[in-house]
Amino acid sequence: MNEEKIVSPRRRSLLTLGAASAGLLGLGNSKASAAMMPPGEHSRHPEQLSLALLRNYRTAKSSSYDRTGGNMDARRVEPGGTLTLLESTGPGMVSHIWFTIATSDPQHLKRIIIRMYWDGEKEPSVEVPVGDFFGLNLGDYFLYESALLSVAPVKALNAYFPMPFRKSALITATSECDRPVDAFYFNIDYQVLPDLPETVGYFHAQYRQSAPCPGWKTAEEKNLDGKDNYVFMEATGRGHVVGVTQGVVLNQDGWWGEGDDMLFVDGSEKPVTNGTGSEDYYNGAWGFDGKQFNYRHIGVPYTVNPFTIGGRWCLYRWHVDAPLAFEKSVRFTIEHGTGNDRSDDFYSVAYWYQTEPHAKFPQLPPVADRMPRVFAVPHGALPVK
Repeated sequence: MNEEKIVSPRRRSLLTLGAASAGLLGLGNSKASAAMMPPGEHSRHPEQLSLALLRNYRTAKSSSYDRTGGNMDARRVEPGGTLTLLESTGPGMVSHIWFTIATSDPQHLKRIIIRMYWDGEKEPSVEVPVGDFFGLNLGDYFLYESALLSVAPVKALNAYFPMPFRKSALITATSECDRPVDAFYFNIDYQVLPDLPETVGYFHAQYRQSAPCPGWKTAEEKNLDGKDNYVFMEATGRGHVVGVTQGVVLNQDGWWGEGDDMLFVDGSEKPVTNGTGSEDYYNGAWGFDGKQFNYRHIGVPYTVNPFTIGGRWCLYRWHVDAPLAFEKSVRFTIEHGTGNDRSDDFYSVAYWYQTEPHAKFPQLPPVADRMPRVFAVPHGALPVK
């Protein structure tokens, strides 16, 4: 670390902020790098040079490699066991996470819980079943690519959220499987940094579900305050939401969407933004025609029997163009059907950055309740469990 001490303040500012903080604001793209440069640097360092700018960090990795030099590069996790994936002191930033898991438990994507703790906090900033964290919200594997998450052949899970920490980082995987996880492979790439800007927030991800959603008896009542909406996330503090992944299981025939997204910020009683329908929030149209697609910032990478009872959908939306900012609090919601008239199953993960401390997360549902299943509910009727 001695060589870091001789770096000039101006060079440290340029290289650290341009390389590390650019990722926090714009996924490491050249525009974000340019935006973090000191005055005058924009003309001296055009966007085309952003990748060539020299870095001022130490490259690091936490992985499951075989310490004996052999090829037994995985960890076994017994039922109820917890595996430490990363334990590091800061300042630093996780830039990439890769997992692949071998187990005979067919429900392991819902049964293994990923938790992340920053700067010695007691309550995790991330607490999500492993499949849901990577956008596999219904416990099934499928391939897709997006700007922040991807699943590659075969069953390779990748996340590219920048995750900064000032004092320490701890990432764990806890198995709630009925049988052993025979092989948990992991590679976590991170950087040891000389410092972090004061304006950098901490990464958070929260799992929610409503199975089934409590639909109204009719769609005639108007939903102006979002009281019975499905809640993606709630938080207190200053920060911004960067996106969601969502799984849907149909409990009724037909199109499950038309639900408006509603964002409540800093204690507002009425939504500060109000969308025009679920397919519109996910930047598609006309019910997606039931088709699959996956782009950098939006996607419906998984559908099965999309318009009949038992149909399954997975979707994602990244707000990297303009994260949803809040100063004191946020409540991000979406209707389930027109005015909440449908009773389908929703499973979701919201991803955001904020100051600490954060509000305590809701308790994870029991394992059995996390498993997607169909509740046969006539259209417009309240669900009965």
